[in-house]
Amino acid sequence: MSTTKGSKDVIRPVSAVVSGRAAVNVVEPGDFAVEGDLSNYEAMVRRQLELLGEDPARDGLLKTPSRVAKAMMWLTRGYNQTAAEVIGDALFQESHENMVMVRDIEMYSMCEHHMLPFFGKVHVAYIPNGKIVGLSKLPRVVDVFARRLQVQERLGEQIADALEETLQPKGVGVVIEAVHLCMMMRGVEKQSSRTITSSMRGLFRDDSKTRSEFLRLAHSPTAY
Repeated sequence: MSTTKGSKDVIRPVSAVVSGRAAVNVVEPGDFAVEGDLSNYEAMVRRQLELLGEDPARDGLLKTPSRVAKAMMWLTRGYNQTAAEVIGDALFQESHENMVMVRDIEMYSMCEHHMLPFFGKVHVAYIPNGKIVGLSKLPRVVDVFARRLQVQERLGEQIADALEETLQPKGVGVVIEAVHLCMMMRGVEKQSSRTITSSMRGLFRDDSKTRSEFLRLAHSPTAY
């Protein structure tokens, strides 16, 4: 990342001329995490604290820029992962042809509009077509896409697309139930609202009985 620093360590992107126009150098998502150099991000957080009227030099905030940078690296680690990588070789030939479902997968993500958290549960199901995947891999696939700046609608689509591409099943269904702090802490301030989205592929989309069974199981009370 090309930057210049002022007296207060402010990050200023260096402009480049592209086709006769000034363009700001773009940092790809996850770059600072890959490089392991968090100094630029820490400088940005210090400047943010100043803009909020805080004193970054006071005792309680001295290590805040470092903590925030490390936290953001963790919260956005999905940029450096793919579904294929986390599934690995945990694919097995199996003649099972009925629905496989893992429900109530805890999900934590960050809204890309305000960079505030949204969190809840993800219910994932698929109908095998000669292959099954290790059950623990389904929550890992959820995390690959949740640990990025997201919108809930796209998150469900990405999970469904990844499983469809990797497993080539007869169908995939994903339901997400989440609460969004951008609605609860600011804006309309509706603390009791939930957002529910669904993403269906194959039989889950085309066969009403399969879709109904999945949605009934996803929304039924926990049995234990």
